[in-house]
Amino acid sequence: MSSSGVPLSRPRIFLLSPANCGGTRAKQVLSPGATFGLAERLRSSEGAPLGELFSFVSGLYFRGKLTYARRFAAPADPANAVVGGGVHVITPNAGLRTPDTLVTADAVRAFGGADVHPDNDGYRRPLERSAGVLARELGPDCDVVLLGSIASPKYVDILLAIFGDALQFPSAFVGRGDMSRGGLLLRHASQGMELQYVPISGAVRHGTRPPRLSPLWRARVS
Repeated sequence: MSSSGVPLSRPRIFLLSPANCGGTRAKQVLSPGATFGLAERLRSSEGAPLGELFSFVSGLYFRGKLTYARRFAAPADPANAVVGGGVHVITPNAGLRTPDTLVTADAVRAFGGADVHPDNDGYRRPLERSAGVLARELGPDCDVVLLGSIASPKYVDILLAIFGDALQFPSAFVGRGDMSRGGLLLRHASQGMELQYVPISGAVRHGTRPPRLSPLWRARVS
């Protein structure tokens, strides 16, 4: 049963697209003079959780994806070491990783220098390997929901070849930008209401922009 109380006919896991580690926020957290906690942990030998890093770098969009995925993931066997909690993050050069994976400043710099493109072997091959291992552990009866761009081939082409018809996405993503998707995911996670998912194969991935979401505080008051 999902967190919303709706019975799930099939197990479900989520794949989250990566944050951009070459932008301004990444430079802030990698600055040698940065004294806030995340920056200091990244400089340590232990590192900091990948999910926390990407949430800082990306802001609302990745935070929405991670919050939503953790709320509604329903793996068939959470004790399975590969499947784990059912939330996996695409990285620019290390395939799929859990959001609890510890990364250091050197790893973040490597993320920032990697080209997230299906023609780049350094990105594609680790993703193919880790996704292939995950697919074998999931078996044929688990839905795989991509929370990320479905309009470009950088994730879809690689993942479709591995997960096939099991690969889905929220239909409400069509036409929305990153910030709108992040806000939408946070709203549904806080309300305990899952979005509708449709198979990516054969789906309409482009559409008109839907109406803007009302601010979160206004939605709560209403």
